Amino acid sequence: MVTYTYQARDANGQAVEGQIEAADESAASLALGNRDLTVVSLQASVGHKVSKKQVAGRVKMQDLVAFTRQLATMMDAGLPLVQALTSLEEQATSKVFKSVLKQVTEQVEQGQSFSEALAQHPLVFNEIYINLVQAGEAGGLLAEILERLATEQESSARLKRKVKSAMTYPTIVTCIAFSISLFLILKIVPMFADIFKDLGGKLPMPTQVLLKISATLQHYFLYVAAVVAACGYALNRFKKTRYGTHKWDQLKLRLPVAGPLTKKVVLTRFARTFSSLTHSGVPILQTLKIAGCSAGNTVLEFAAAGMVESIEKGDSLSVAMAQYPIFPPMMVRMVSAGEQTGRVDTMLEKMAEFYNEEVETTLAGLTALIEPLLIVFIGVVVGSIVICMFLPIFGMSDQIK
Repeated sequence: MVTYTYQARDANGQAVEGQIEAADESAASLALGNRDLTVVSLQASVGHKVSKKQVAGRVKMQDLVAFTRQLATMMDAGLPLVQALTSLEEQATSKVFKSVLKQVTEQVEQGQSFSEALAQHPLVFNEIYINLVQAGEAGGLLAEILERLATEQESSARLKRKVKSAMTYPTIVTCIAFSISLFLILKIVPMFADIFKDLGGKLPMPTQVLLKISATLQHYFLYVAAVVAACGYALNRFKKTRYGTHKWDQLKLRLPVAGPLTKKVVLTRFARTFSSLTHSGVPILQTLKIAGCSAGNTVLEFAAAGMVESIEKGDSLSVAMAQYPIFPPMMVRMVSAGEQTGRVDTMLEKMAEFYNEEVETTLAGLTALIEPLLIVFIGVVVGSIVICMFLPIFGMSDQIK
């Protein structure tokens, strides 16, 4: 790409100067025309070439949602795409997102479609986003698709915040309980160990076990910490493998309390994504692949891949779905009813709303239940250590006699 220095006049006749990057002079003139600028002079900077840079960094979800919502509003009001993108680029507060929008605007000005320009930035715009935009461009309903996409993003972000908020409190309390226990074992228990040694006599078995643990951690704390860190690193590496990720996702679905909640979250993502893509006209096989990958669980992803093979062999969507236990019977029946009425997207949207409400209800119940359970947990952990230390004292009178 070449950098061009231009002099032009805007719609009000005022002089405007600046630089623009384009593949050639005609592309630069076209890009300036899309900005409602009348070119007066256009010169290439001597020997100045611009290479395409990969934008580094992450874009916050709220920035992406705000961009999608504002772009939908502007396009619904009749504003041209390039002008809307330029306006949103100017008001972007994130440097990373501003750079992304600048590149997207330039690529659209050079003749690429909006979806093709977005596809150049997969770290910012995921496959769902790009496919929905592509479907909107093909059907001439880009503003409507963007509005729907913004709504879905807001729902997904809201659900993610609620799950994260529900997990924050127990995580903090567990870390505090672990820190207190470690402090007692390393600092307080050794003081009692010296007292028990002076008293003599046989100590109760729980106290002996606690003293042994304390002595081991005192003398080999660095080794124990290194082993724990190594195990954690190995487990993390294993989870990043395809097999390890699948096993971990299977375990998450089988946990006593968190398992049903995780399953509902996964099904909510799948149903919402499937509904949005189907409503936008994306082919069903492509929809299944994207929805399966977006669910955030490889168990459902593998199920979606198997459903693709079943549908290619001639099975209906509900028949293919019924072959996999992760899909509850109610969802299968709703999809079957949707196939008969030609409203699969509507049925799955209702299922997404249903499971979303179920998740919110479950989270509300767990939030109310977690606090007393964690208090009991801390009491049991810390209380067990204290009891083990005081057991010999209870029998001190016998030892003195």
